[in-house]
Amino acid sequence: MTKYYDVEMVRKLFPVVDRMTYLDSGFQAPMSTPVKLAFERFIQESYETAGPKSVWIDRMEETRGKVAALLNAAPEEVAFTKNTSEGMNIAANALPLQTGDNVLMIQGDHPNNAYAFLNLMKKGVDVRFIPLTEVINADSFRAYLDANTKAISLSHVTFHAGHRFDIESVGALCKQRSLYFVIDIMQAVGVVPIDAKKVGATFIGSGTHKGLLVPQGLGLLYWDRTRTELEPAYLAAISLKNPPADFIARPDDLALPPTAGRFELGNFNLPAIHGLSAALDLISEIGMENIQAHCFALGDRLIGGLDELDVKLVGPRDRSIRAPHIYVAALPADQWIDYFAAMGVRVSPERDGVRISLGMFNTTSDIDRVLQVIKQRGKRTGRSKAA
Repeated sequence: MTKYYDVEMVRKLFPVVDRMTYLDSGFQAPMSTPVKLAFERFIQESYETAGPKSVWIDRMEETRGKVAALLNAAPEEVAFTKNTSEGMNIAANALPLQTGDNVLMIQGDHPNNAYAFLNLMKKGVDVRFIPLTEVINADSFRAYLDANTKAISLSHVTFHAGHRFDIESVGALCKQRSLYFVIDIMQAVGVVPIDAKKVGATFIGSGTHKGLLVPQGLGLLYWDRTRTELEPAYLAAISLKNPPADFIARPDDLALPPTAGRFELGNFNLPAIHGLSAALDLISEIGMENIQAHCFALGDRLIGGLDELDVKLVGPRDRSIRAPHIYVAALPADQWIDYFAAMGVRVSPERDGVRISLGMFNTTSDIDRVLQVIKQRGKRTGRSKAA
């Protein structure tokens, strides 16, 4: 297998690999040493000095710049949120949708993207789901567009089967038809490169606890700053262009800033932002293209091994339409998850099987281990290898 970076050195930064075969980054990435040290730095400063808040805010803005670089965006286009769900709700409620307008989404995509828009049905907005097929691109949506279609929202990568949708062609369609375009990149970011400008997104939302290697409780939201008509559904002093220095609210000055700060409510998750800064440094050092290529190669090995065991892969096989790091084996989760855990292999149950999700620290030995565990059970029970 081609060596894209020193994966053995990277593994030393993730102690979890000494305790189990960790193939569950699609659920929660394990903590790395750099992220742990960043948290500890914050805790120590808070413990000893009650916090150098101005320093923390400066570091937050540095991290905002790193996020912007990751997305090929300007720092002014990045807001910090709590998670993907909050980001999708901010986006859905910022769009100027009215009674009779409709939004197109993918049937079976992540529910927390869908619910943000389904909640607008009480305002008379129609949410329409198009079929999930192995390939999703602009042509998938064309037949469903009408004069009342105002937006398209979808994931970049599906959590349940590893589809990788063609968001560039969908973005081009949105531009052509003057539609808003909202993307959930939770399962893609940190592994699959994305260029916010190239895809023409209006909003891009994500959490940070998968490919961005930070525990739950922090999210990111990109906003195309040329879309100045988009305003937040809720407001706080920090959301304003001119926050009152004396902390007295003034109804005559509710002007919004020309930045994504209009969507922030303050009291940021500063410990997690410290951790994110360290994680982004690690990703930058390795190179996301290298991480993606490494995961693709591991995925090829996994698919080949599943084929040999007569275990079906749920979702696409072709690199052009599959995610590099998310694979679902068609094994009944209720019969297999406890077995994997007993064998020291961490994976996740999914709709149609068992999800094996990869990270920058995984190696061929991890792939071989999960395949061996599947094969061993088949031999011991005498059952079909795929059941």
